[in-house]
Amino acid sequence: MMAVAALAGLPLGVWADTYLLMAEEDGCYWCGKWNEEIAHIYPKTAEGQAAPLHRYDLHSETPDVAFVQRVHFTPTFVLVQDGAEVGRIEGYPGEDFFWGLLTMMFERANIPLENRG
Repeated sequence: MMAVAALAGLPLGVWADTYLLMAEEDGCYWCGKWNEEIAHIYPKTAEGQAAPLHRYDLHSETPDVAFVQRVHFTPTFVLVQDGAEVGRIEGYPGEDFFWGLLTMMFERANIPLENRG
């Protein structure tokens, strides 16, 4: 939750034009599984380079994003481009399925996945 606390002081409009927004909450089992299995890997991937991860607590101030619909579940991963939701994964289906769903989300949004690093 340190990442949430670290971002809490930032104005919501300072994030990059394209990013992956993770809605989470204290005590969320599946958020914890995602953190164990993916969080340390994500920034090193093409996806993490194209859309850096930002987190927010579901019960705190809602980020300034034009969501397609309200976020109800944690974790929810929302792909944001220029302030608008362009894709969403609700829940964490496990490591193998997560990467496939994430790749499909990037493809549908026409976001290239070249390594930028």
